[in-house]
Amino acid sequence: MIKKIKSFIRDKIISLLIKNYNSSYNPFGINFGLNSSLYSPMQIDGGENIKIGVNSTIGRNAWLSAIEKYGSQKFNPKITIGDHVNIGNYPCITAIEEITIEECCLLSEYVYISDHTHGIDPTSPNRIATQDLISKGKVVIGKNSFIGYRVSILPGVILGKNCVVGAHSVVTKSFPDYSMIAGNPAKLIKKYSFEKLQWENID
Repeated sequence: MIKKIKSFIRDKIISLLIKNYNSSYNPFGINFGLNSSLYSPMQIDGGENIKIGVNSTIGRNAWLSAIEKYGSQKFNPKITIGDHVNIGNYPCITAIEEITIEECCLLSEYVYISDHTHGIDPTSPNRIATQDLISKGKVVIGKNSFIGYRVSILPGVILGKNCVVGAHSVVTKSFPDYSMIAGNPAKLIKKYSFEKLQWENID
């Protein structure tokens, strides 16, 4: 009898873990496109300000946060994830202004994307966690780009289409279409040559 109870509890836990959130089950108010899913468990803030296009998936343990209010600050945030986007497990995507991931992008696990930072004024009487949030501008990831494992993309960054970002990179500035970047801070290491039909090193 005890074995049956343990088996029942185990099966219930597994069923909860594999549950996905989409247009048919959407307690967060996210604007879901057809055939798109967000896998449990996750944390969602401001779901009504988040749009996910068609045929897109986001892995488990995602934190998507469109912050409308922080202390006395008020924001009008927007997170837009395009069609045919695949995002791995443990992503953190958080906005007070605007973050856009265009169609057909692939993002690996543990990716961090934010359009803002905490104030870090050492003369302020407030601890960092209670200082105002500051944005340097929106973040855009151009269509058909690949973002590697544990990449961080910081405020104000705009990546062109068909960009590749190497694992563990910290992207602090914008790059044009067909750029391959890597490092901390990320630098341009290759550009795609349409004459040779291959990626070429930057001298």
